[in-house]
Amino acid sequence: MSDPHAADPLAGLTQLGRAAPLPASPDAALLERVANPAPDRPYVIRFTCPEFTALCPLTGQPDFAHLVIDYIPAGWIVESKSLKLYLGSFRNHGAFHEAATMAIAARLVAALTPIWLRIGAYWYPRGGMPIDVFHQTGAPPEGVWIPAQEVAPYRGRG
Repeated sequence: MSDPHAADPLAGLTQLGRAAPLPASPDAALLERVANPAPDRPYVIRFTCPEFTALCPLTGQPDFAHLVIDYIPAGWIVESKSLKLYLGSFRNHGAFHEAATMAIAARLVAALTPIWLRIGAYWYPRGGMPIDVFHQTGAPPEGVWIPAQEVAPYRGRG
């Protein structure tokens, strides 16, 4: 049986090029994917979300983070609009910093089965202390250029 996406790699996408409301929750969000256009050459894809927002699950107050997501795709790449909507769905979702960061990593790994993935979540302080959360799926393969995330640590007004 032939792959229906071979003729049209965008077949099956439901959000790209259309009005798509912000999902009510991360669980309700649809992460869509397309075939990796260069599966024979390892390379890094980076998404940066400098204004990520979630809610404190206890107080309901907003928490803000600068996210940097790097991954080396295998067969699939994430469709960027669906990722934007997925990340936006945390805006009204209560989760501690660690839980939100690890949920994003787990969801991307499940959807894409990447060769390697890393997420850096640089959370702005609440209560006077920033909490930065980092995760990667393992050692990256040799020979792939992976730039540093280079997000400055929080320094307040200094």
